Amino acid sequence: MNYRRLGRSGLKVSELSLGSWVTYGGQVDEDTSLRCIRQAFDLGVNYFDCADMYAEGKAEQVLGKAIRGVPRNELVISTKLFWPAMKGPNGRGLSRKHIIESIEGSLRRLGLDHVDLYFCHRFDPEVPLEETVRTMSQLVDQGKVLYWGTSEWHADQIASAFDAAHELHCQPPSMEQPQYNLFRRRRVEYELARLAERYGIGLTTFSPLAFGVLTGKYGEGIPAGSRATVPGYEWMREESLSPGRIEKARRFTQLAMELGLPPAQLAIAWCLRSPLVSSVITGASRIEQVRENLGAAEVQSQLTPEVLARLDEIFAPPQREEA
Repeated sequence: MNYRRLGRSGLKVSELSLGSWVTYGGQVDEDTSLRCIRQAFDLGVNYFDCADMYAEGKAEQVLGKAIRGVPRNELVISTKLFWPAMKGPNGRGLSRKHIIESIEGSLRRLGLDHVDLYFCHRFDPEVPLEETVRTMSQLVDQGKVLYWGTSEWHADQIASAFDAAHELHCQPPSMEQPQYNLFRRRRVEYELARLAERYGIGLTTFSPLAFGVLTGKYGEGIPAGSRATVPGYEWMREESLSPGRIEKARRFTQLAMELGLPPAQLAIAWCLRSPLVSSVITGASRIEQVRENLGAAEVQSQLTPEVLARLDEIFAPPQREEA
């Protein structure tokens, strides 16, 4: 396993990490979840990602159970807040009240006294940005959070957070967690690239397999037990399983076969090729998937200029002027 700095910070994270979205505490039984997390750690993963709303808090509980007994200094644990995770009108968002109550709940479920990374899961237009920045900075000062950041924020929103932090003499965000895969490139490669160069934020990207589409498993329909069948994820079928995307996934799968690679490894290795990326967050519902996904680090040498050109031909990357 290789380790990369989180942007210009001093923190090092495994270039491949393991996330909990949909799977742990929900789609996957607890025993399998624990074994997947522990297998990832045994293979060198030190960064594990979660959120307070994943499986209504159960994902944090499972992750906390899985890391019990592991030396704390060997782990980088992240969680997120924004989406409804509590009852009442203050049970969501980025207000001071919700941030403070959310971190306490997450620490309790994880069984930790601090998290390494704490993400604002979306931008909150209903809360003054200064309130959010000041509160997140105070959590850093208190030692409950070591680094705070954003997830799926636009570049101008992140820049505004830096401006607010400078004016308030507060800790600015250190990282952003965007979606990044062969279908979704523009924000990372153009919009966030300029931001990373200016402010030194690290990118911990998610969904390298485009919700599983790039594995090719949806080529003949929606298989039972896949994410697209999970209640509450109907949007995925509408957004990610269009005929055009499925056809591109078929061509991508054919290229992976020609290279003698599992499609998942090729898709993840493609994300790793970017120096902007500090860590690619992977997901796995089986031990075999953990091993296969983490093998992507070993196949980056196969991403020759010719292979990258063929991938660009399939996925038609956005032009710079679109940024």
